[in-house]
Amino acid sequence: MKFRSNCPISSALDIIGDKWSLVIIRDLLYFDKKTFKELSNSLENIATNILADRLKGLEEKGILTRNDVKDNKKTKHYKLTKKGLDLKPMLHELGKWSTIHLKNDHPKMLLKERFLEISKSN
Repeated sequence: MKFRSNCPISSALDIIGDKWSLVIIRDLLYFDKKTFKELSNSLENIATNILADRLKGLEEKGILTRNDVKDNKKTKHYKLTKKGLDLKPMLHELGKWSTIHLKNDHPKMLLKERFLEISKSN
């Protein structure tokens, strides 16, 4: 992995700062999605080729694992590793920031109370 700088924030963004990685992590963490099909049905309508690429990258970076389903070898379950789960506080704070500072720009966004309910339940 090549990093742009020695800054820890920039380095983290080199790993998870693209448009889709945090959405995938959010779905695994908060919405209990496990399969490629479930992840491809996110609210943001991620293209399947991009989803496959991001899942592969997140697996290579140790953020998630991919395992066979016992009764169906074609289906894979994705699960966050400790490294991925350790992003939860940051995701929670990012969601809080959005509900406070973007609510006027994005009135259809989940209400702060609903977001906090989702993030605390997991």
